Amino acid sequence: MNNSSENNTRISPDWKLVEELGGATKVASLLKFKVQRVQNWKTRDIPAAIKLKYPKLFLKPQEKTGNNAA
Repeated sequence: MNNSSENNTRISPDWKLVEELGGATKVASLLKFKVQRVQNWKTRDIPAAIKLKYPKLFLKPQEKTGNNAA
């Protein structure tokens, strides 16, 4: 039986945003946060308060699908 925590670690969908912005070190520098705080978002998600405080970084506008046919 394998009890490795590596197999149980969930990568947050938000982590892709951090990587697209240049990684944890870059994002921490942009926000003036410690790198460890940003690194924690890999498994804990980006807090909603942070997303709302920095919407240009973390909130993307919804795309219209054009499927409004009746």
